[in-house]
Amino acid sequence: MALAARLWRFLPWGRRIFPGPWLSRGVAGSRGLCCTRRLRGSEVMENLGAFKRSLLFSALPYLGFEAYQVFSQAAMVHATAKVFRVEEILEQADYLYESGETEKLYQLLTQYKESEDAELLWRLARASRDIAQLSGTSEEEKKLLIYEALEYAKRALEKNESSFAAHKWYAICISDVGDYEGIKAKIANAYIIKEHFEKAIELNPKDATSIHLMGIWCYTFAEMPWYQRRIAKVLFATPPSSTYEEALGYFHRAEQVDPNFYSKNLLLLGKTYLKLHNKKLAAFWLMKAKDYPAHTEEDKQIQTEAAQLLTGFSDKN
Repeated sequence: MALAARLWRFLPWGRRIFPGPWLSRGVAGSRGLCCTRRLRGSEVMENLGAFKRSLLFSALPYLGFEAYQVFSQAAMVHATAKVFRVEEILEQADYLYESGETEKLYQLLTQYKESEDAELLWRLARASRDIAQLSGTSEEEKKLLIYEALEYAKRALEKNESSFAAHKWYAICISDVGDYEGIKAKIANAYIIKEHFEKAIELNPKDATSIHLMGIWCYTFAEMPWYQRRIAKVLFATPPSSTYEEALGYFHRAEQVDPNFYSKNLLLLGKTYLKLHNKKLAAFWLMKAKDYPAHTEEDKQIQTEAAQLLTGFSDKN
């Protein structure tokens, strides 16, 4: 209706200049007076034809512009609704994750597995991996979920290379897949994993988890068994390497960014101090890991491991 009203005002009859068969035409008479005359039928038809053509060419650009405005507004409304919808899903997903509702989270996000939103995709990668880690998941299902998680993380990174979380979860998922592809692939992937952890830290220096994972990377290669080191030297001119001191630096840095954010960071601080033969500080961090409130299955496993390591201290003393 609004479009019709604007068009009515725009068109000639909307402005009250509708031409009829009577037209004023000035004729210079001998006395300089103007008079009117009746148009002949052929003149009327000729004028009406010209009017119709003029009307058509005048209205088309306006109609085109009006249609463009209508479609643009509709597209904007659709895009805005889509953004709000994605944000709503992300809020639900984050709530379920914080609540430890692993299975419900996975069920929610798998409904949107064809999404092109990087924030949705990396969360789906994380959820797939979390389901794989559950004790009730069979080995066959676990493998499928691990590869599924990698695919989601890869797509997230393709959609947004500036997402620190996409880099972080892509690196985690590559590491997981390495468990199924042998020592050669695992060592080869180590450089890629490190690169993406470092990029995640660069993009978000306040993300304690990325810093923690870089610490795990260092710890893993610091404690690499001698036979794996030999294989690495055969396969690569400069195999990846690190030290416990480097690992400790990352674990402490993560703790400074977000104290007590993760039970595993506390456990690994204790274990790294053990590797460096500092039993006093090892006991301090292991006690914190043991007393950490268990919200997840992993927290419970870490409590058990920390308690066992502390028991080993007392037995030796």
